[in-house]
Amino acid sequence: MKRLLGLLLIGALFLGVLGAGCISTGTTTGTQTTSSTGNQDEIPVNVNENGNVGTSELKAYIDSIPAGQLTEEEKEGLLYMVEEEKLAHDVYTKLYEKWGLQIFSNIAKSETTHVESVRMLLSKYNLTDPTASEGIGEFQNEELQKLYNQLMEMGMKSEVDALKVGALIEETDIEDLQKWISMTDKVDIITVYENLMMGSRNHLRAFVSQLEKKGITYEPQILPKDEYEQIINSPMETGGGKGGKP
Repeated sequence: MKRLLGLLLIGALFLGVLGAGCISTGTTTGTQTTSSTGNQDEIPVNVNENGNVGTSELKAYIDSIPAGQLTEEEKEGLLYMVEEEKLAHDVYTKLYEKWGLQIFSNIAKSETTHVESVRMLLSKYNLTDPTASEGIGEFQNEELQKLYNQLMEMGMKSEVDALKVGALIEETDIEDLQKWISMTDKVDIITVYENLMMGSRNHLRAFVSQLEKKGITYEPQILPKDEYEQIINSPMETGGGKGGKP
């Protein structure tokens, strides 16, 4: 996050001048659209074309797995991701109010299922939810608060800038989920993150498609070019199923 936030604060006026970076600290695990988990093909996914996670089915699976002892990195990841998913929801909610583009309303609703998915794990592991009492655009994580403010400023410039903000958020979400997956061996956490990542890939495809309809070719700001192209050139993903690769 510090690298991306730094780029934003330097005064970049257009998303096209942003260098590669990420919302979270640390490095990604590689250029795969899903991280290597060893049992990746056994991970149940329940995501539709809009990126909505089937939370009822996911909860049943998560509850069937005994809770382990969380590491500090795993706790940090869960607390971070619930706020990052809320950030996406809040940005899209406000951009829908500004521009009235249906894509923002649809994906904001989808992000609600993403937030709820992480909250399942917070509840399971008795972690205090940092989003429980925060309103739209309010975050306990100071860096996410700054980032939200910067993204909103950018997204209010035009419809095209708003759609680019959406694509940037989804790129970042994918990379951050890859990082947190690489730092856990817990099947329930990996399962939630893989479902969120599939949803984020569908969201990224949707934003890029909307930009293409406006004659704009989106260039990836966060993901490696080959990984981005692999996602964009593959169809929307759905499951009821196993695994999460496009």
